[in-house]
Amino acid sequence: MVEPTYQPPLADPSAALRAALRHPVAGPPLRDLVRPGQTVAISMCDGTRAQPRHLMIPVVLEELEGIVRPEDVTVLVATGTHRGNSPAELRAMLGDVVDDVRVVNHDARDDDQLEWLGWHDGDVPALLNRTWLASDVRITTGFVEPHFFAGFSGGPKMVRRAWPAWRRCWRCTTRPASGAIAPPGGVIEGNPVHDSIRSLVDAHGRVDFALDVALNRDQEIVAAFGGTLGPMHRAATAAVRTLSMQPVGHRFDVVVTSNSGYPLDQNLYQAVKGMSAAAEVVKPGGSIICAAECRDGFPTTGRTGRCWRRPPPRPRCCARSSPA
Repeated sequence: MVEPTYQPPLADPSAALRAALRHPVAGPPLRDLVRPGQTVAISMCDGTRAQPRHLMIPVVLEELEGIVRPEDVTVLVATGTHRGNSPAELRAMLGDVVDDVRVVNHDARDDDQLEWLGWHDGDVPALLNRTWLASDVRITTGFVEPHFFAGFSGGPKMVRRAWPAWRRCWRCTTRPASGAIAPPGGVIEGNPVHDSIRSLVDAHGRVDFALDVALNRDQEIVAAFGGTLGPMHRAATAAVRTLSMQPVGHRFDVVVTSNSGYPLDQNLYQAVKGMSAAAEVVKPGGSIICAAECRDGFPTTGRTGRCWRRPPPRPRCCARSSPA
């Protein structure tokens, strides 16, 4: 049995979250970044992630009380190419927050939500969410775990994963950073996927404050990190690396794995993450058995759009003369 190092949950996770907002790893406290009359966008993970949104979002909103009005706050659900969450799902994730502030599912297939920012890294079309770009203060919230493309989740991935227009540009947007899954061991520096994510965020996606947590196997908070995006994410990934990774002395003929259960195994695409971890320790020609519910099926949401089957390097929809 190969499993993460277990760490018990924090006795008072809300207090730890407040401490991360008030005493960040780097940069000023959140309240020092916000002024009356400003608009605020807060990103959060969608329903395929185990983020403790019911704790994180209310604590962020509490820090903003007395400075900005609730009607000036938008919580953006970072769907990427995933389906939007239903009103019932949003209430289950956020509780009464849905009655207090505006909560919006990002839709990468809705041109009205997107703003064209030109070409990035040569052939990557940069289209980001208009609400995010128009907000005076931008706050990301997420959790950090090893990720089979990006090395680690959280941090800058909460911008790149959330807002690009993948609908008609899926192939050309991902192609410059594709061709291989990220190297094993949670590699970030020199990882073409994470490098592309980070450079796009630096160029266009400015984050004013980032809040990430580390979770144990029961999806409970064991640590909280806040502050300037880069230093915060480096501190979080260093902590998670020690919790999530184990040395394995040899490879196995058969590896039985999962994607950690609900909500992480809602579809086959998400379950591939568990398979990719197993692939690191299975013998060549060995077998991987993955247990995943896949209640949403394949899914189909990532395969919509005219460019899915077009050959690289630049599908017609991404011709420089027509960014749409």
